[in-house]
Amino acid sequence: MVLDSESKKWLADHYGAGIKFDEPMSKHTSLQVGGPAEAYFVPGNIEALKSLINWAWQKGISYLIIGDGTNLLVKDSGVKGIVIALTKCLQAITKIDNEKEEVVVTAMAGVRMQALCRFALEHGLAGLNFALGIPGTVGGGIMMNAGTAEGWIENVLKTVTVLLPNGQIQEITRDRLKFSYRNLTLNMELNQEFQAHPVIIDGSFCLHPTDPVKLKAEAQKILRRRMQRQPIGYPSAGCFFKNPPNGKTAGQLIDLAGLKGKAIGGAEVSSKHANFFVNIGQATAADFLALMELVHDTVLTRFNIDLESEVKIVGA
Repeated sequence: MVLDSESKKWLADHYGAGIKFDEPMSKHTSLQVGGPAEAYFVPGNIEALKSLINWAWQKGISYLIIGDGTNLLVKDSGVKGIVIALTKCLQAITKIDNEKEEVVVTAMAGVRMQALCRFALEHGLAGLNFALGIPGTVGGGIMMNAGTAEGWIENVLKTVTVLLPNGQIQEITRDRLKFSYRNLTLNMELNQEFQAHPVIIDGSFCLHPTDPVKLKAEAQKILRRRMQRQPIGYPSAGCFFKNPPNGKTAGQLIDLAGLKGKAIGGAEVSSKHANFFVNIGQATAADFLALMELVHDTVLTRFNIDLESEVKIVGA
C-alpha cells in the first residue's frame, strides 16, 4: 500500500518535522544516487521506532530499514512506503566481562561497524579486526554476514535481538541462526505472520582479551592493505558482485574481461578494484544498473559464470 493523504497526515501529526516526504535517497546512500522515498524518518528513540513499525504493519504500508545506505542501490523511480534509518536511535555499545577469558560486547543496530571495531581495539579485544574498513552499520553487517578473508560476522556473533511489528522483542542465539555467504536468514525462527518484517535491534559478539599493542599493529596492517586495494575518493557501495563459490573472485573475472575503467554515464568500474563501481560525477541509478548488466553479461559470455549482485537493489 502506498501512502495516501490520510496516512501522510497521521505521520506529520505524530512525527512533525522529523518525517520527510519525497526525500531524495541520493542523500542517504553511499552511491549518492536514488529517487525519492515517499516518506523518510530517522527515529530518535526505540519507542518511536516501535510505534511507527507497528502502525505501518497494521496499515499494510511497506517499510525499508536502512543504516548508512552503504550496500544499497535505490532506483531513480524511488521507494514506495517509508524508509526508516536506524543511525540515531540504536547507538549504544556495552561490554560484559565473563569468567572464561571471553568478553561479550553488545552493539545496537545503528552503531557504525567502525565504531564497534574501535571499541574492541580500545579495550584490547580480539575478534573484530577482520571488519576494519567495512562500511555501514552493525545491523547491516549482521544481515549481510559481513566479512573478509580474515573472518565473518557469523564467527563472532553470539545472539541477535529483533523487533517484531507487534512490538515483541525476541532474542535468537547463534546456534538458531542460518548464515550463508553475504546473508542471514531469520525466517526459521519467526512466526509466519512476521517473517517478512523483523528489525534487528542489536547483536552480541564473543571477543577475547589480548595484547592491545599487537592487536593495534595488526589493525594498522589490515587497514593499510584495504587502502591500497580499494578505491578512495569516489562514492561507491563496496563490492558490487558476490564472489563465485569457486575459482577466481568477481573482481578478477571483471578485470580479465577487460572492463576496468569502463563507464556508462557517471558510473564507472574502478580501475583500482574491478568489483567496485564508483560514481565519478552526476551518475544516476540507471547508469549503475546498465553498468551492472553490461558487466554481468560480459562475464557470463566470456567465462560462463553468472555473477550475483551483492548490492541490494530497491525501488519501484
